[in-house]
Amino acid sequence: MVTKPAERPESTGGLIRTLLTNRFSSIVIAVLLSLAATWIVISVMGVEPVRVFSIMLNGSVGSVDAVTQLLQSWVPLVLASSGLLFTFTAGLWNIGMEGQIEMGAIFAYGAIHFLSGTPLSGPLVIIIATFSGMLGGALWAYLVGLLKNYGNVNEIFGGLGFNFIADAVLLFLVYGPWKPAGVAQGSTKMIESQYWLPQLPGSYLSLWALGAAIVGILIVAVVLKGTYFGLKLKAVGKNAKASFMMGIPTSRYMLLSFILCGLFAGLAGSIQVTGFLHVLRNSISGSYGYVGLMVGMLANYQPWVVVPISLVFTALSKGATGLGIDLRLDSNLSGVIQGLLVIFVLLMEGVRNRLSRGSKGISHG
Repeated sequence: MVTKPAERPESTGGLIRTLLTNRFSSIVIAVLLSLAATWIVISVMGVEPVRVFSIMLNGSVGSVDAVTQLLQSWVPLVLASSGLLFTFTAGLWNIGMEGQIEMGAIFAYGAIHFLSGTPLSGPLVIIIATFSGMLGGALWAYLVGLLKNYGNVNEIFGGLGFNFIADAVLLFLVYGPWKPAGVAQGSTKMIESQYWLPQLPGSYLSLWALGAAIVGILIVAVVLKGTYFGLKLKAVGKNAKASFMMGIPTSRYMLLSFILCGLFAGLAGSIQVTGFLHVLRNSISGSYGYVGLMVGMLANYQPWVVVPISLVFTALSKGATGLGIDLRLDSNLSGVIQGLLVIFVLLMEGVRNRLSRGSKGISHG
């Protein structure tokens, strides 16, 4: 009589492999590793890590004012991150998002500047400024796309070049034609309050801006996940040559992805002017374009995942502002934490993909 060998319980190695190949658990591991690395960095600096994290938590969500400021900064970041999903899906890196946000702000402020004092009502001017900002961002992105498609210029280099040009245009306007009389600082005069987006009493948070961000992420999710356009855009990103052979106009879809991304960048820039800052100034883009690239990578190009990740990144930035006051630490520590998080997530993604391919090879062997 032949007896079957008793089934052995899953080995520790099998459990580890399962944890590493599961996307959710691999991200959790990456977050824990980044926190551990951050803990080590802070300890080496001679500061108590628990106190650092406590100050950052309190600075981001410790009061009503902190929460409103958190949401205020989250709006342009989530708009930038959402817009980047279009170019990410098409297999493109829109490094020029920073310049597109700046051009959106320039076009929006310019519309208000030239329409101030006209019979047009405040709300109508705000609407015109918003669409002008979206136009400015889309135009700047479109130029990068043209260089990519018809000039054979890599979008990374084209985007960086247009970032420098946008910076130069912004500085020229701020220190030149739009410079307030008798003022040496790099900022225009504040727009009149009638051209501000309505704000919550006692704060700079605009529910209209918050609503625009929510509607924006909804539009991105629907377009990318629920339309033929999104499906074809994904096909272009996966294999542009095969997509072209199947009859998809790849150049047109790439250009459209740049334009849609630029629209979101321009909207973020216009909201900076009409919703929060109410001026045009140097560095008005707030590095949201560059941070948005990290958010998009961590979200694995999933629209809904962009929302919490961008909120975490914003909380890190806002919470770190109190470190200089309480512990005399540079607020750029938040950037270190963000960088470590990205590195470990990408590292775990590589491990997960490698193990997954290995498992498939064994199963087919």
